[in-house]
Amino acid sequence: MTPEQAQFALGMLLGAFENETPVTRKVIAAMPENQTSLKPHEKSMSALDLAWHIVSSEVWFVQGIANSEFSQEESKRPAEMDSFAKILAWYDRELPAALAKLKTLPPEKLAAELDFFGIVKMPAVAYLGLLNSHSVHHRGQFSVYLRLAGAKVPSIYGGSADEPFQAPA
Repeated sequence: MTPEQAQFALGMLLGAFENETPVTRKVIAAMPENQTSLKPHEKSMSALDLAWHIVSSEVWFVQGIANSEFSQEESKRPAEMDSFAKILAWYDRELPAALAKLKTLPPEKLAAELDFFGIVKMPAVAYLGLLNSHSVHHRGQFSVYLRLAGAKVPSIYGGSADEPFQAPA
């Protein structure tokens, strides 16, 4: 990938990701605070842990791309992140800062090959696609948790049984 191609890819992939973040926030905010320990199966993460995984992974991916290295630090939910509201407040603070740093990367860094723990090597900017797929996957899981919690499932890519599709005015 050339630096020019990487710069173009950044515009496309980052724009797509930034369009997803309000939806991610809306889905997590729909979970009642009294459902933090909800687990649809014994092997599943709790609702609170899944919410943390979604938002912390997004920040981790963006920071990894911006730093040209993915850290191996533990992604376990800190004890102080004991509510969906606190997790969303952290997300609202940390993601914009990480994105601002990413947006300053020179095209050469975006095009540079970045190793993902020996599993795959891609141009750094390509990891934005993986980030988006990862978030969409887990957000889908979280929408199932919402239904099990008796919460209203918001519109994600179209209407839901609780929030019908409404065309823009």
